[in-house]
This record gives sequence, structure tokens and C-alpha cells, in this order.
Amino acid sequence: MKQRIVTGVLAGLAFAMLVVLGGWYYKGLLLILALIGFYEYIRLNGYPLRDPLALLGLIGMLAIAAPLQDMGLPRVPPETIVWSLMFALLAVTVLTKNRATLDGSALMLLGAVYVGFGFSAMMAVRGIEPGGLFLSALTFGAIWASDAGAYFVGKTVGRHKLWPAISPNKTIEGALGGVLLSLIVCLISALVAPEWISVGRALTIGIIASVAGQLGDLIQSAYKRLRGVKDSGKLLPGHGGVLDRCDSWLIVFPLLTLTGVLG
Repeated sequence: MKQRIVTGVLAGLAFAMLVVLGGWYYKGLLLILALIGFYEYIRLNGYPLRDPLALLGLIGMLAIAAPLQDMGLPRVPPETIVWSLMFALLAVTVLTKNRATLDGSALMLLGAVYVGFGFSAMMAVRGIEPGGLFLSALTFGAIWASDAGAYFVGKTVGRHKLWPAISPNKTIEGALGGVLLSLIVCLISALVAPEWISVGRALTIGIIASVAGQLGDLIQSAYKRLRGVKDSGKLLPGHGGVLDRCDSWLIVFPLLTLTGVLG
């Protein structure tokens, strides 16, 4: 627990500093996390990085996640990237006479979309002008408040299991506590900084961040249980890998941008 706390505090401070700095400091960090996260994903599925499907998935994920315009490249619509990746993956199954399987192609397409759009949305929110830093901080704060509320309320008064087949320690009381604390943090933020966000919008962020964030956590738990592993990786001692730490982010940020709540 001591190692977990120390690692979490140091990593959190470094992450917060880069969020504040923004620009390529933050984008560079997110791209590194995306690369590590996708590598964890292909390992979870038993693929080496040299596999042609894995390499194509990695290229597609980077094409989705990378801020191409900031790199002096033309903007490519997301649907074009996803369709091109799908076509390339399917073509490999033909060219290898099905040694590269259709199931593998589907897994790599799923991973590229899951990881790529997740980190791309984080960059997009930080790039909102004005207020990208505030909205990023509010969203992360709502997610972390939900995590803390779910943990402490569940540990204190949790009695009814939320989904024991996937995550035996999570409780309904904890889930509701997470929603409540996320809403409180967002409400306080709106009252303190009304020039940046309305109460209604802040509460919308709070409910989405908590409900979708907890679902993102369960998605990763279900996937790891399916693959028979405890953690997706070993990047942070006591905390697991990138996918373990970012599971909520990868769902919440795209959902907030796609629905127009942030953007």
C-alpha cells in the first residue's frame, strides 16, 4: 500500500504538471501512453508486436490518436482512418491465406479505436479555447472523485455486490457514492468558476464521468478476467499498466466529446 501511494502521488504530480503545461508536453505524454497502452492490449491478446495485424493496428491507432494537423499533416477524417484500417486488416487475412485470422483483425481494429480515440479525445478537450485546462481538470477531477467515492463508501457501508462475476469487490453502495462525490466536485467547480461552466453542464459532466467511468473500469476488469491476468502491464509499481490506470479516461473523454458536452 505504501508503494502504491508513493507511486500514485509522484505519477499524479507529474501528470498534473504536464496537463497544465499543455501543448506538446501533454500531447507527447498522451502519445507515449497510447503506445504503451496498445502494446499492453496486443500482449493481452497473445500477439507479438512483429505480427502484421498488430503492426497495422498500431499504425491505425497512432493515425487516430496523433494530432496530425499540429504535425503539419493534412487532417484525415476519423471514419476514413477507421475504414482504411479495417480494409488493410482484412486484406492481410487474404494475403496470408488466413494465417492472419479474421478474429485477430477484429481485435486489432477494436484496440485501435478503443485506445486511439480515448487519447485523441483527451488532447481535444485540452485544446478547447478558451477553457481547455479547466475542462480537462474538471473531467479528471470528476473521474478521480468517482473512484474515491466508490472506494471509500463501498469499503465503509458497501453490502450489495454490483457485479461479482466481473469485479467481486465493487458494491452498489460504492457505485452510488462515486456518483454522488463526482456530482459534488462538479457542482462546487461550477459555483466557484461560473464564468467557465454552468451548473447544468458541470453536473452533466459529473454524471457521465462517474457512470461511464465506472463502466470503463468494469470493461477492463471483464477483459482481464477473460484473459486470466491481474494487470494489463507493470508500468507503475502497485498500479498496473496504462490500461489499468486509464480505463475510465478512455471511455469518459470520447463520450463527452462525441455527445457535444465538451467540444
